Amino acid sequence: MLNISGIAASAGIAIAKAFRLEHPDYTVTQKTVKNAEAEIAKLDDALAKSQVELERIKERTLQELGAQKAEIFESHLLILNDPELISPVKDMITNDQVNADYALNETSKQFVSMFENMKSVYLQERAADMKDVTKRILGHLLGLNVQNPAEISEEVIVISEDLTPSDTAQLNRKYVKGFTTNIGGRTSHSAIMARSLEIPAVVGTKNVLEQVEPGDLVIVDGLEGQIIVNPSDEVVAEYRDKQVKYDEQRAEWRKLREEPTVSTDGVHVELAANIGTPNDVAGVIDNGGEAVGLYRTEFLYMGRDKLPSEDVQYNAYKTVLEKMAGKPVVVRTLDIGGDKELPYLDLPKEMNPFLGFRAIRLCLDRQDIFRTQLRALLRASVHGDLRIMFPMIATLVEFRDAKALLEEERANLIGEGVAVADHIQLGIMVEIPSTAVLADQFAKEVDFFSIGTNDLIQYTMAADRMNERVSYLYQPYNPAILRLVDMVIKAAHKEGKWAGMCGEMAGDSVAIPLLLGLGLDEFSMSATSILPARSQISKLSRADMQELAAKALECGTAEEVVALVEAIQV
Repeated sequence: MLNISGIAASAGIAIAKAFRLEHPDYTVTQKTVKNAEAEIAKLDDALAKSQVELERIKERTLQELGAQKAEIFESHLLILNDPELISPVKDMITNDQVNADYALNETSKQFVSMFENMKSVYLQERAADMKDVTKRILGHLLGLNVQNPAEISEEVIVISEDLTPSDTAQLNRKYVKGFTTNIGGRTSHSAIMARSLEIPAVVGTKNVLEQVEPGDLVIVDGLEGQIIVNPSDEVVAEYRDKQVKYDEQRAEWRKLREEPTVSTDGVHVELAANIGTPNDVAGVIDNGGEAVGLYRTEFLYMGRDKLPSEDVQYNAYKTVLEKMAGKPVVVRTLDIGGDKELPYLDLPKEMNPFLGFRAIRLCLDRQDIFRTQLRALLRASVHGDLRIMFPMIATLVEFRDAKALLEEERANLIGEGVAVADHIQLGIMVEIPSTAVLADQFAKEVDFFSIGTNDLIQYTMAADRMNERVSYLYQPYNPAILRLVDMVIKAAHKEGKWAGMCGEMAGDSVAIPLLLGLGLDEFSMSATSILPARSQISKLSRADMQELAAKALECGTAEEVVALVEAIQV
């Protein structure tokens, strides 16, 4: 029996025989060709076959996982048809008289190297997309027998170096019970899609592929991040029991779908979900979400070659509001920059894009883009309980300027005879420490706060959350972070306003007791985290958690805070 540790990427327990998904050797060699036109014809044929495959995968992903996941393959199609990739390949074939696979590989390597060296996480992820598309085309050029995960027809655990987005999208939940990979993290494409598919997964094991043979019995523990290879009968029985208990726990959570989120002493808080597209609303409703606490509108702008029109945006916002049937929907205005870029905007490169020209800063500068979005939102406001939130607000002047533009567009629409809701709550994301410190002043002018802890933590601790060497400083439970959260909540309540949280911390089982004690009104998280959070809160007393939070604020380290929470007997 062998134990291998990795990163718990998708919750659950899976037990089945190993299926090694190995990609063929894509090595190419340079050859001199006499007929460049014939090589270009081979390339065009490979591109056409790849186009058909990607369209099929995109359609299947759209039906099974929704529009947000399908956008990955829209990006692949854009790469496949990008003249900046294909034209240099054809030029190399013609000018250097070389074979198509060599020309493609050399050109692709240049793009991959360029993307991997970008500071932007979004662009770094494009390197993986470029590799995936290149391998697909090379498979046809080289005549390789590429394994198709969609053809798996027995219950298995997939073992691989890595799973590309194409691989993951083709996994059949009926047969693929779990997967594990050598590389990857919780935010990789494969991990995100595994959670959508509800397939247990452990990634980043470093060497699982080298240590597992086809047919080996494998346990994937997606709760603890463990892989057990060829376990004893006793261990299998232990994990079967763990699997049953987890399934029973999920069934218990399902009973809470229609229940309000209430503590043992009768305090109600709102559990909301973070979404990226209208298709994600189904998951919110299915998991008993009481609101949408964060609609990331940037996905409307990504994976396309031009800005979305006012009507395209209006229809998306209208759809979400109608599907939520009167429940609150907090829409964050365009938050592009940092790790999210739009190639068609051709923005200048920056040394530190996370602290640069992004989010509200870009919108106030590019009012043509911002006004279009504001008009679409205002038009959609009559279809539900719309709340608008501005991201990356650092000063009161920024908020006032953004609000002024909104009011101008409201007046313009009313002047055009277009219906607009009488009152729309207007709030800000609190993700900059200076804003948290000045929350008492902001609270006089905004209708609500939503604390974006992902950025607030890294800005407060001066630690890039994507940098492994300083990841130990990404500390949600650090008393400094808790004190900032406390300041924001108190400032809101003093002015009779509500305070929510839409960062990862809101769905964290260690943080939830602290946040309940600090008085957080709305917790917004991934949809699949809602029912476990509701279950946890239903066993907690707000009064007791207030005492806990008060002690946590007086701690000196994150470790001390965690010890306090772990001491709670629930």
